[in-house]
Amino acid sequence: MSTQPEAPGDVRLDTPFQLKDLKLKNRIVMPPMCQYSVWAQDGKPNDWHTVHYTSRAIGGTGLIIIEMTNVEPDGRISNRCLGLWSDEHIEPFARLIASVKAHGAKVGIQIAHAGRKAQDAEVPVAPSAIPYDEHSKTPRALTTDEVRAMVKKFQDAARRAVAAGVDTIELHGAHGYLIHQFHSPAINKRDDEYGKDPGLFGVEVIRAVKRVMPQGMPLIFRISAVEYMDGGYDLDYAIGLCLRYRDAGVDAFHVSSGGDGPVGTQRRPGNYPGYLLPYARAIKEAVRVPVIAVGMLDEPKLAQAAVANGAADLVAVGRGMLSDPYWAIRAIRATGGRIDPPEQYRRGFW
Repeated sequence: MSTQPEAPGDVRLDTPFQLKDLKLKNRIVMPPMCQYSVWAQDGKPNDWHTVHYTSRAIGGTGLIIIEMTNVEPDGRISNRCLGLWSDEHIEPFARLIASVKAHGAKVGIQIAHAGRKAQDAEVPVAPSAIPYDEHSKTPRALTTDEVRAMVKKFQDAARRAVAAGVDTIELHGAHGYLIHQFHSPAINKRDDEYGKDPGLFGVEVIRAVKRVMPQGMPLIFRISAVEYMDGGYDLDYAIGLCLRYRDAGVDAFHVSSGGDGPVGTQRRPGNYPGYLLPYARAIKEAVRVPVIAVGMLDEPKLAQAAVANGAADLVAVGRGMLSDPYWAIRAIRATGGRIDPPEQYRRGFW
């Protein structure tokens, strides 16, 4: 939690934030965004990733979360995605993380498995043998022993992330990837304990990861607040999951939506600025832990309003940062905050 209670209206984009031992200089987050870099060989980051992430640190971002990083080779969305499935990955990630932290940002990493959405896996794996859509490969259902082994793979990836120097870890339980696939009743049709209790896999991953994290390091969990496919779960179901995941060890939730399957007729994703803020607020109020809001928050005044009115504790800006590495500095200035650009760039801001 933050070190002091926050009164509505007192929080700005440039207000510092603390969660356990994680101290951020502002409320701005660069969310994980896959780069699909052709230079990402064997899941290891390279010069592209160093420039990409370090430039956003120079641009004033408080927390940078490295893109979806996978626990095994066939867990990647594509063969151009990052991974932490061996100790050989630690050193390349350590170089990247050190570069970013040298410019004042804190660094997280999103650990994940794509499950049935692993496009380049010859045969993807999933809770059940149900394809994502009619154009996707039919996955193979994991055996019970393989599910338990998968929990260990998440734990091992987290251990490597800690060794590489991250300040926080985010588990990807949103957008239809493996943890989401398990806790989605419409996707998980198993008849073992992981089917009878759809939240069990997520709980076991959380507990396993927490065991290898320093006590003061917070664990973030990204969740889809609602599903958009016909028969998908609603906000109340997501809140129930969040309560259970909180009790298992999650310290903050990164609130998104969808990614579960083809969009149906019951509910459709918004396409307007701030459309996910009501979900972030609902989860924050029900679960009583900090939340990161996302979803077309590129307009600085909207981003500031989200933290000022208590809808969220932190705001994640994705596409805005892809187009402008200095979005954070510009947004803080646009909302009347104090900016501190690198000395080399100061004449460009005044």
